[in-house]
This record gives sequence, C-alpha cells and structure tokens, in this order.
Amino acid sequence: MKIIFVRHGESEANVAGIINDDPTRQVALTETGRNQASATAEQLRNMPFVCAYASELLRARQTAEILLRFHACPLYVDSRLNERNTGMDGLPVEQFNGLVRPDPVRIRPPDGESFLEQMERLRAFLVEVAATQPEGPVLAVSHENPILAALALSGKPLEEAARGNISNCGWQEIDWPSDDRR
Repeated sequence: MKIIFVRHGESEANVAGIINDDPTRQVALTETGRNQASATAEQLRNMPFVCAYASELLRARQTAEILLRFHACPLYVDSRLNERNTGMDGLPVEQFNGLVRPDPVRIRPPDGESFLEQMERLRAFLVEVAATQPEGPVLAVSHENPILAALALSGKPLEEAARGNISNCGWQEIDWPSDDRR
C-alpha cells in the first residue's frame, strides 16, 4: 500500500515555539499554514486517494480538509497519528529538544513516550491501514515526529530518522509493508 504522509501547515504553536501534543488544546493553522496546505493540495491534486486520515489535533484536521478539496474520499481521525506525547504541552519546543538531543531514539520524557514507543504506535496504524485499504493510496496528515517514526519503520536509519525534520506541509511517500521494516 502506498501512503502519503503530510505534515500539517504552520500553526500558532509553531510560530510561538511551543509544544502542542494535547488534542484537547485547540491550536489552529496560521494564514501561512492555510496557504501551505493549499499549495500542497495542488501538488497532490491528481493523487487518487482512497481515503484519508488525520490526527486528533486541530491543525492536522484543518490541513487535511484543505488537502482533500480536490478529492471525494472519506476522512477519518486517528489518535495514532497524534504528535509525539512529550508530557510537556505548553512548554518551549527547545526544552523537549534539549532533553532528547543526547539520544533521540531512546530518551523518554517522564510523562511522555520515546521515539521507539512512538514507532510502535505508528506500526499499529500502518498495519491496520494496509489491511483495510490495501489498494491505496492513502493520505495521512500528521506531525513531524510521527512521520519520522513512519520513515524509520519503512527503512530509514533509526538515528537519522529520529534526528530528522520535515517542513510544514512537507510530504513523504511510503510503501507499506516495506521489505526494510524494523
């Protein structure tokens, strides 16, 4: 199955440099984020999506709605696509980055999840979607960390994936299952 992962557009939290991993705290796209999503919608206009998924977080759902303006496929919300649980919602992003920088794969914030734990959450999502939508392609609108975890699952070197970054509305195509699955 082919799955296209798209990171949400620029959000108010991105601009402020603040973590938002709590889906009950509504953080919207900025005007720039809406424009980014519109540009990506044009890039993906001819992709024949059979369905789409988005995380519970508002900015991902808003991005998905913009991306799907040229598509008549269902959109499902799936918590497994949520941002990495840091347990640090509302704190500066640099505080989290400083904590995990020595070992971004294994360090687990006290009330959060490690990159490895996040990978398992994404693996469960990928396995289920491949079983229910084997024909693909599928759109998944998520966040930087979950997309990096999916890249690691599809064969990207673990440390490289954990230290990677994806721009707002950047997208990655993954074939699942991959011969390089971890």
